[in-house]
Amino acid sequence: MAYVPGVALLVALVAGCSAGSDAADSDADMKPGSPTVSAAPPGKYRTLPESCRAVPRSTLKDLLPGAAQLPDEQQEKVFEGTAVVTYDTDRKVGCRWKSDAQDASRNLSIDFERVVSYDPAVSDDDRAREVYSTKVEAADLPTSAGVTPSETPSAPASGAPGGKPSGSPSGTPSRKATASPSGSDGAEADPSGGTTDADPGLDLRPRLLDELGDAAFLDDALTRAGSTAQHRTVSVVFRTSNVIVTVLYTEQPARVSEVPDSRELQEKAQALARKLAETLAE
Repeated sequence: MAYVPGVALLVALVAGCSAGSDAADSDADMKPGSPTVSAAPPGKYRTLPESCRAVPRSTLKDLLPGAAQLPDEQQEKVFEGTAVVTYDTDRKVGCRWKSDAQDASRNLSIDFERVVSYDPAVSDDDRAREVYSTKVEAADLPTSAGVTPSETPSAPASGAPGGKPSGSPSGTPSRKATASPSGSDGAEADPSGGTTDADPGLDLRPRLLDELGDAAFLDDALTRAGSTAQHRTVSVVFRTSNVIVTVLYTEQPARVSEVPDSRELQEKAQALARKLAETLAE
């Protein structure tokens, strides 16, 4: 077939006009005043504290009384704590301590989790609020404790009927396995009862806490494993901006008939949580 210059020229002109039209449309899309999607703001915290140094020595001595009777070298080892193995210390860190005394053993653990949102439309704080809310749901607080609406998930969590997660969050004991104290002759009620003989008007039930971070709650679980003594674990979980902190404080008496004092453990766990909140705020 013979080459026709006029036809080639016409094809080139049509292609040029088409390309020019596309460029004009692209310029129109980028004109000033077009709506843009801005990324959600990052969280307040970009790093986490060194967990095994987050608790003052004086506080550890109070929380781990059995360590005071140990030789200096062993005391030092107890107070140093054991760091939790983690793959990203900018996202999650923790530390564990344990002391044994003649009357009881005590365990303390703290965990810091820095929540990061990978959705540009969701801020780190909003994502942390969602994570914290799942912990509140899993703790299954008594209805009378109330749940702050802003900290409650908007959609039911998967894995269990009615939006309840299928298990407790990591590090937070569930009261579903709680056993009523035996051998105490009613001296102290189960946490769901909420009172003690020492102060019948004192509410010790699992509950939301005021003036601790942006949101906080306390859980209290009394359990027995086989023929061993009952042990009580008090957990305090709070959120401040995009960081969630969990404090677990456990006591197991040496005698099977003894029941750990709920009031003492709750007061000390809350006091430590407030110290940690102050440290983060600095």
